Amino acid sequence: MAAYLHAHLEVTDPVGYEDYRRQVPAMIAAHGGRYLVRGGAATRLEGDGPPLQRQVILEFPDMAALMAFYRSPEYQPLIALRKRCSRGEIVVIEGV
Repeated sequence: MAAYLHAHLEVTDPVGYEDYRRQVPAMIAAHGGRYLVRGGAATRLEGDGPPLQRQVILEFPDMAALMAFYRSPEYQPLIALRKRCSRGEIVVIEGV
Protein backbone atom coordinates (compact mmCIF):
# COMPACT_ATOMS: atom_id res chain seq x y z
CA MET A 1 0.00 0.00 0.00
CA ALA A 2 1.44 3.38 -0.99
CA ALA A 3 2.54 5.85 1.67
CA TYR A 4 2.82 9.61 1.41
CA LEU A 5 4.92 12.29 3.05
CA HIS A 6 3.36 15.76 3.17
CA ALA A 7 5.57 18.70 4.08
CA HIS A 8 4.14 22.16 4.76
CA LEU A 9 7.12 24.49 5.09
CA GLU A 10 8.01 28.14 5.35
CA VAL A 11 11.45 28.65 3.84
CA THR A 12 13.41 31.09 6.03
CA ASP A 13 16.79 30.82 4.24
CA PRO A 14 16.26 30.41 0.48
CA VAL A 15 19.98 30.07 -0.30
CA GLY A 16 20.50 27.28 2.23
CA TYR A 17 17.24 25.61 1.24
CA GLU A 18 18.39 25.50 -2.37
CA ASP A 19 21.29 23.29 -1.24
CA TYR A 20 18.75 20.92 0.36
CA ARG A 21 16.62 20.91 -2.81
CA ARG A 22 19.61 19.94 -4.95
CA GLN A 23 20.61 16.98 -2.78
CA VAL A 24 17.34 15.34 -1.72
CA PRO A 25 15.79 14.11 -5.03
CA ALA A 26 18.39 11.36 -5.55
CA MET A 27 17.81 10.06 -2.01
CA ILE A 28 14.05 10.02 -2.51
CA ALA A 29 14.43 8.10 -5.78
CA ALA A 30 16.89 5.65 -4.21
CA HIS A 31 14.13 4.62 -1.77
CA GLY A 32 11.49 4.23 -4.47
CA GLY A 33 9.89 7.62 -3.83
CA ARG A 34 8.71 10.27 -6.25
CA TYR A 35 7.41 13.79 -6.10
CA LEU A 36 3.68 14.33 -6.58
CA VAL A 37 3.81 17.99 -5.51
CA ARG A 38 6.91 20.15 -5.21
CA GLY A 39 6.06 23.76 -4.51
CA GLY A 40 3.50 25.38 -6.75
CA ALA A 41 0.61 27.65 -5.88
CA ALA A 42 -1.71 26.50 -3.10
CA THR A 43 -5.15 27.87 -2.26
CA ARG A 44 -7.05 27.12 0.93
CA LEU A 45 -10.64 26.14 0.24
CA GLU A 46 -11.68 25.66 3.86
CA GLY A 47 -10.29 26.35 7.32
CA ASP A 48 -8.17 29.07 8.81
CA GLY A 49 -4.82 27.44 9.54
CA PRO A 50 -1.41 28.98 9.08
CA PRO A 51 -0.60 30.71 5.79
CA LEU A 52 0.11 28.31 2.96
CA GLN A 53 3.75 28.32 2.04
CA ARG A 54 5.76 25.55 0.34
CA GLN A 55 3.85 22.27 -0.05
CA VAL A 56 5.61 19.01 -0.95
CA ILE A 57 3.97 15.60 -1.32
CA LEU A 58 6.07 12.48 -1.88
CA GLU A 59 4.77 9.02 -2.75
CA PHE A 60 6.60 5.83 -1.72
CA PRO A 61 5.69 2.20 -2.47
CA ASP A 62 4.86 1.62 1.20
CA MET A 63 5.41 2.98 4.70
CA ALA A 64 8.53 0.83 5.18
CA ALA A 65 10.20 2.46 2.15
CA LEU A 66 9.14 5.94 3.32
CA MET A 67 10.53 5.39 6.81
CA ALA A 68 13.73 3.83 5.41
CA PHE A 69 14.25 7.07 3.45
CA TYR A 70 13.43 9.33 6.39
CA ARG A 71 15.60 7.42 8.87
CA SER A 72 18.49 6.71 6.49
CA PRO A 73 21.93 7.87 7.66
CA GLU A 74 22.34 9.73 4.35
CA TYR A 75 19.20 11.81 4.92
CA GLN A 76 19.93 12.82 8.53
CA PRO A 77 22.30 15.69 7.59
CA LEU A 78 19.70 16.95 5.14
CA ILE A 79 17.02 16.96 7.84
CA ALA A 80 19.33 19.19 9.89
CA LEU A 81 19.92 21.44 6.86
CA ARG A 82 16.17 21.68 6.14
CA LYS A 83 15.46 22.57 9.77
CA ARG A 84 18.08 25.35 9.66
CA CYS A 85 16.57 26.81 6.48
CA SER A 86 12.84 26.34 7.06
CA ARG A 87 10.16 25.65 9.61
CA GLY A 88 6.94 23.73 9.31
CA GLU A 89 5.51 20.28 9.69
CA ILE A 90 6.01 16.86 8.11
CA VAL A 91 3.17 14.32 8.14
CA VAL A 92 3.23 10.74 6.85
CA ILE A 93 0.02 9.15 5.58
CA GLU A 94 -0.80 5.56 4.65
CA GLY A 95 -2.64 5.27 1.36
CA VAL A 96 -5.61 3.06 0.60
